[in-house]
Amino acid sequence: MIKTLVVDDSALMRRAARDMLESAGDIEVIGIAKNGKEAVEKANKLKPEVIVMDVNMPVMDGLAAVEAIMDTTPIPIIMFSSLTKKGSREALEALRLGAIDFITKPSGLQEIAKSESELITKVRSIHNSNPNIIRLLNLKKFKGEVINGNWNCPEMQNMGVLIGSSTGGPSSLEQIIPRLPGNLPASVFVVQHMPEGNFCSQLAARLNTLSELEVKEAENNEKVKNGVAYIAPGGYHMQIRKALNVTRIKIIKGEPMHAVMPSVDVTVESFVNVYGKNSIATILTGMGVDGASGFKKIKESNGSTIACSEDTCVIFGMPKAAIEAGAIDVVKPIFEIPEEIIRMLEVKCNAN
Repeated sequence: MIKTLVVDDSALMRRAARDMLESAGDIEVIGIAKNGKEAVEKANKLKPEVIVMDVNMPVMDGLAAVEAIMDTTPIPIIMFSSLTKKGSREALEALRLGAIDFITKPSGLQEIAKSESELITKVRSIHNSNPNIIRLLNLKKFKGEVINGNWNCPEMQNMGVLIGSSTGGPSSLEQIIPRLPGNLPASVFVVQHMPEGNFCSQLAARLNTLSELEVKEAENNEKVKNGVAYIAPGGYHMQIRKALNVTRIKIIKGEPMHAVMPSVDVTVESFVNVYGKNSIATILTGMGVDGASGFKKIKESNGSTIACSEDTCVIFGMPKAAIEAGAIDVVKPIFEIPEEIIRMLEVKCNAN
């Protein structure tokens, strides 16, 4: 049984979350708390394996509670958050402080029912995660160590870097994007599994403040430029198209692939067609198999692929699937992936 603590200031939400989780059969709610202060106390006393936590609460809010818990005894935490602009900022801050994932905060009984499957799936997935990795990521936060490369690229060379991630991705992306130099001779495309809403624009804004690269949420039909990182909007697929020597981004509301949208594999299908042997792709963290088949196509096109190592990965599912598919050239700790991207770019630039 997965021992879980539910934290919410609403008695209705506490009861609903408990009923949803215990309906799974393999999840036991061992305690409830109505504010962050109680959450910290019960986390220390009850030693739950997963915490499901509201953001806005009296006495101590969810953000302060996450920080306190992760500073003492790290436990995988899922946040309840709205997908408003404010809610997205709070969710991003919670992930920065150590929460591993979030779900949309239900606003009524009908939405509670819709959230049941997602909540159960996420509790099961982060139960197998390593919250100490989040502490490690926070301890090794980016401190300005931009990695400069020795470029010798032909003027018209077309280079692309793709980064795929899911659960645990926002913290992992902070270890990579800010370390890439502003004069990168390539465009960067980030596929982070997220639902539709404001989260990805908030994530892009935060990464942009930390980076020499320009980081932005991708827009439909915009022209692709070197030295810019484009993050796929939540709830949409991102494709890359090239016509008349101009590369543009296509944002589409299609069908989910591997039950996710945006999907790494959907982006890779068009990415590899545009960049071919000048493709570099890395898979970071998350459950499932998204990216495995696409990365194999990149490798078969003489592009280069990197996977995050298990010991620095929040959830090893996606990298593991890509490795087992024979789709990965190099496995690296998260902190060494920026150097590997730069090294691969140098090799590809100087080979042309």
